[in-house]
Amino acid sequence: MSKKFYLTTPIYYVNDEPHIGHAYTTILADVLTRQSRNSKIDTYFLTGVDEHGQKIQQAAELRGVSPQAHCDEYMQRFKDRWTTLNIQYDQFIRTTQASHKKSVTHLLQDLWDKKLIYKDEYEGWYSVAEERFLTDKEYEEGEWRDVKRLSETNYYFKMSQYQNDLIRYIHDNPEFIQPDFRKNEVLGFLNNPLGDLCISRPKSRLSWGIELPFDTDYVTYVWFDALTNYISAIGYPHDMDNFNKWWPANYHLIGKDILTTHAVYWPTMLMAAGIPLPKTIFAHGWWLMGDMKMSKSLGNIVRPLDLANKYGIDALRYFLMREMTPGQDSSFTLDIFINRYNSDLANDLGNLVNRITKLVGRFFDHKLPLNKQPSAEDEELADKALALNKLNIEAFEKLRVNHAIDNVMSLLREINRYMEAEAPWKIAKQNPERAGAVVYTATETLRLAAGELYAVMPEKISALLEILGTSSKDMLSNPRWYQWNFLADNTVLGETPGLFPRIELEQKQQPAPKPKKAQVPTVTFEEFQKIDIRVATILKVEKHPNADKLLKLQVSLGDEERQIIAGIAEFYSPDELIGKQVSIIANLKPVKIRGELSQGMILAADDGSNVAPLAPFKEMKPGAKIR
Repeated sequence: MSKKFYLTTPIYYVNDEPHIGHAYTTILADVLTRQSRNSKIDTYFLTGVDEHGQKIQQAAELRGVSPQAHCDEYMQRFKDRWTTLNIQYDQFIRTTQASHKKSVTHLLQDLWDKKLIYKDEYEGWYSVAEERFLTDKEYEEGEWRDVKRLSETNYYFKMSQYQNDLIRYIHDNPEFIQPDFRKNEVLGFLNNPLGDLCISRPKSRLSWGIELPFDTDYVTYVWFDALTNYISAIGYPHDMDNFNKWWPANYHLIGKDILTTHAVYWPTMLMAAGIPLPKTIFAHGWWLMGDMKMSKSLGNIVRPLDLANKYGIDALRYFLMREMTPGQDSSFTLDIFINRYNSDLANDLGNLVNRITKLVGRFFDHKLPLNKQPSAEDEELADKALALNKLNIEAFEKLRVNHAIDNVMSLLREINRYMEAEAPWKIAKQNPERAGAVVYTATETLRLAAGELYAVMPEKISALLEILGTSSKDMLSNPRWYQWNFLADNTVLGETPGLFPRIELEQKQQPAPKPKKAQVPTVTFEEFQKIDIRVATILKVEKHPNADKLLKLQVSLGDEERQIIAGIAEFYSPDELIGKQVSIIANLKPVKIRGELSQGMILAADDGSNVAPLAPFKEMKPGAKIR
């Protein structure tokens, strides 16, 4: 592994209410940071808030306070949440702090001196709600709020100059954008001409920002302010020794909604400044409420502290890390949360701790007996326990925290099976030496397994290790921790206080009986003949630019090619579909779906949990009629 580990979250918009999405990213960063430090790697973890912009200026005006006073108050919500969730960052950066302003000013002046920033007049559509200019195509095809025509002079960064350099860099550095399908999204975006980037706002419209060093009638807007935090926080340009120690960042952790800004805008800015690019930009998915994106307008935001206060901080941390596959969306419902908690923590881990400590208390006076003559079964379990750390280091290096947790839970289930097979409670009186050997083997395996969960649940695992006669301090400092027989003969085991009490699901009222399904109307053969169903071969597939659940497919009907929009992105990746044959309704009236033309419809079976496009039994000529 690397000798240093520099990890960042996005800086969160200070006006936001911290929600489960913010919590996921920041807890993930904290878990990776703790794991890195456990491996004795020099580590730096950065998070913070973005405090400039028109919405903040307007919010402060409405409250009758200065923008700075508004930010001072609102940023504290994030700091308080992260303290409560046991997040140990090295720096909480604010874009209003003097060192950050100095970095932004230096970077802007550097690119101005290199003639990479220019002044120009622009007339076009402007979304006040999104605080951005729109192209005519974006305006026509998107759904924007509070849009007006605006003519304005601003400063632009020559981003287009670096398009080909960035494409080459992405191809030459496969780890730069992860997961791979996000990399393909960015390359798809870069297939189109890359324009220059507007980086300013006139003070007559926005005064709450960092002044351009070469024109104090303007402030810089968003990109050169917010993104620069990743280098300003570690000393650029005022402490280059510290900067060179940490840069380039090992990981920028981001949500998929800000992928373009981080994987296109930010690297081109760094290229222009002659600064190395970060090693990996990792875009994770969204937390959905059931199958819907969480949003303020829908009123389905999950507040992490509500869950933490009711069920425990470490239970929340565990669920978020265990349930989401990095890069993919994941669903949250209270039932999913409680079922995961009960299954993994209350049953697999909590019951095992109870079982072991009660056996030691009942048959061995709370003192752990040493296994002096291990059997083949004991050694097999010990080997699995000793292999766990290396297995999890590999998982963490790939940011597969959920896989690492699954490795631990698999080992815990192995302990339970081992205990059932050996049944030390049945032989404790007749053969106390063998019973003690089993209990010791199970306890040592539990110790090593629990240590692998420390980064995820630091408070609960610290308490668990104390019960087992050791401590998290031992784990972090004693070089013998990952060796077998770490627990000495006659180690006193504590009583378990019920680390993970089971959560009882609230009784739900019986649902009303479902109404009988309405009769499906019949159609005549003549009506059916009007539907032109044909075989199509999929030639090309890409993500829909405006909808995560949709794919944009180019298909061949033999004598023509068409574009079809299909709602199957949740079930199939683009690579899985290329070359496959599907059945389509070919005479459906073309329609625009979220701004993209669809010239037909793919027929698919849907059983409520899976969707499968209908395909012929054997390959057919594209365009063959289905009858």
